[in-house]
Amino acid sequence: MSRLRNKVQLIGHLGNDPVIKTTSTGVNYAILRLATNDLFKNKAGEWVEEVQWHTLVVWGKQNNTIERKCSRGTKLMVEGKLTYRNYENADGTKRYITEIKVDSFLILSDQNCANEDIPVPQEEDEEDLPF
Repeated sequence: MSRLRNKVQLIGHLGNDPVIKTTSTGVNYAILRLATNDLFKNKAGEWVEEVQWHTLVVWGKQNNTIERKCSRGTKLMVEGKLTYRNYENADGTKRYITEIKVDSFLILSDQNCANEDIPVPQEEDEEDLPF
């Protein structure tokens, strides 16, 4: 490999409808929660499903497509890079956030399914998310 780089590729289902926000400078961005599932056998030989939740951030004009065509349950393939940031909440506790800055995405669900009740793993409560 001549060059290593920060690259993430995921396929999963949205756990919530996209949250569209605007920065103080007027730039739109979307925040999405994507669930990926992994199926494996444990030591007892039983099949176990493990769900991982990922926070995705989509900047710029791609938000138009996200807002119009994606909703809870939509199956997406995303490609982007892993980013880290931190902030201090109101009580002074420092919080650390890991996100994926999406460079490109592909909607894998049929457009008609985006609004159907597609079963998606339930997301755990995450009190420390700033949105």
